[in-house]
Amino acid sequence: MVPSPARVLCFGEALVDRLGPPGGDPARDTPVDDRLGGAPANVACALARLGTAAALIGRLGDDPIGAAFRALLRERGVDTTALQRDPLRPSRTVLVRRDATGERHFGGFAGDRGEGFADQAIDAGALAGPLEPLLAEARWLLCGTIPLASGAAAAALHVLVQAAGERGLPLALDVNWRPTFWGLGPEEGPPPAVRQRLQPLLARAALLKCSREEALWLFGSADAAAVRRALPQQPAVLITDGPEPIDWAVGACGGRLPSIAVAAIDATGAGDAFLAGLLHQLVCKPGLLQEPVAVSAFEQALRFAAACGALVCQAAGAIDPQPSEQQVLAVLGESAADTAAR
Repeated sequence: MVPSPARVLCFGEALVDRLGPPGGDPARDTPVDDRLGGAPANVACALARLGTAAALIGRLGDDPIGAAFRALLRERGVDTTALQRDPLRPSRTVLVRRDATGERHFGGFAGDRGEGFADQAIDAGALAGPLEPLLAEARWLLCGTIPLASGAAAAALHVLVQAAGERGLPLALDVNWRPTFWGLGPEEGPPPAVRQRLQPLLARAALLKCSREEALWLFGSADAAAVRRALPQQPAVLITDGPEPIDWAVGACGGRLPSIAVAAIDATGAGDAFLAGLLHQLVCKPGLLQEPVAVSAFEQALRFAAACGALVCQAAGAIDPQPSEQQVLAVLGESAADTAAR
């Protein structure tokens, strides 16, 4: 069977999240739980699980992590024609602390042999061949800001965003601020020099997702409508806040949608599953962001996305718990039944 062409291109890091024991330090406490992750890889795998064909564009080491990722992506049906192999640099391992509520806090890295990590060295020149057919069939390009922290990866991202823009391919941007990747302390927001580097991506995004904290750092407001007005292209804006309601603004419409409450075991990858759920809906229903916005239809898509994120929180790791479309619809049916009973 000929695979479906990728509808969403996901650019950036694929790595291992080394989860420490709840309340412990993964650098020294045991047991640790190594899980394949990285926001773009998480979104690509979640999309494929939902039934939307996706491609991962990035770079992995020629090592056991890279081999495990390639096997996973092959199993999920993710297109890897633009996934590079690095013979020198290893795939990255991120040390992740978890608190008692399942929230994660990113620490340092493991595995660097002195040359950096494979995801930092994406070769822009090698992208030209595989990109052309991918761009011709895609409906969305997704990226985060982590590649901007490394010169080669930033250059490759610039090439891809430019090529996508020339073809009218909309950009979905997940801010995904991770200070550790920039050599900053774990609680630091983007300093002025970094915010300046983020501006070209922020100004191109057709869909912007950020956390409440990220919105406050970058825009001085956690109001989605205010963030939308602050950007010249007036993108659709989604602001998440853990279990709190999602604040959204699309066109002249906006609102706050309650999240789906679950007993969380591990929140790693929940935001990525949420974004994958929404992109899945946007591919299936491409008119959702067009004016005039159908508020009820967009909120229904948001509820689908929120259910994707909630389901991922109920097990460890970002990729293994990702739901199918049928599982999401079942959860939404239960949620509607509970609301009607109340």
